[in-house]
Amino acid sequence: MRKAFAGVAALLMVVVVIQFFLAGSGAFDNGPVDEAFKPHRSLGYLTVILAIVLTLAAAVARMPGRIIGLAGLVAGLTLLQPVIAVVAKGFGDEGTTTTAGQIVFGLHAVNGLVIMAVLRNVLMASRQQAAPAHSARTAS
Repeated sequence: MRKAFAGVAALLMVVVVIQFFLAGSGAFDNGPVDEAFKPHRSLGYLTVILAIVLTLAAAVARMPGRIIGLAGLVAGLTLLQPVIAVVAKGFGDEGTTTTAGQIVFGLHAVNGLVIMAVLRNVLMASRQQAAPAHSARTAS
């Protein structure tokens, strides 16, 4: 089960990297904003689901409490992403953005970086937990 947890963590990291790519390509798209960010938004739903699955897998695999907590933090931060986007849109008027809205929306990108950093720690720890114990191999 620990190897499955490590696999989910690796998959989620790939999805987060793709999210950054889709956000960047959407930012420079000449089409309407809603259409430009549609792939990013759609994959965002999968990102949230995978983050929740990651947390549940950590608990089922009986990972150390720190890893379960970090996986839960990733899930919480991914749930925060659409909230930040909605709050940022709330500062605008009918398709226009305000400076305050842009600043709040900038937090969406910063939160994405935090997700990636925390997920990196989860991924590294999960690989250590999934690997056979070195001392057990050398003792026999």
